[in-house]
Amino acid sequence: MFLVVFRNRKRADIDYAAYDADARHMLELAQAQPGFVSFKSYTAEDGEVIALSEWADEAAARAWGRMAEHRLVQARGREEYYESYTLFACPDPRIHRFGGGER
Repeated sequence: MFLVVFRNRKRADIDYAAYDADARHMLELAQAQPGFVSFKSYTAEDGEVIALSEWADEAAARAWGRMAEHRLVQARGREEYYESYTLFACPDPRIHRFGGGER
């Protein structure tokens, strides 16, 4: 498993309609990529967002990062959507589980 954590804050003047359309399209593209496992996003009370994407391996995550259409939207994000962001890439994270019948 390869985990990508995208921690971000949106700009005050963001065009939310454009952002939401790009975000939906990127999720559809990511889900179609080989090695995609899951995606979830959480917003804190202070507006910070944590987005988690899980990939089968590092190669799959890097291939997604290099996809031409994804790179165009990344550039738009830097120019129009994000005030700031940090991306964490976690190869082979240590996993502990409890409950839910998982072992």
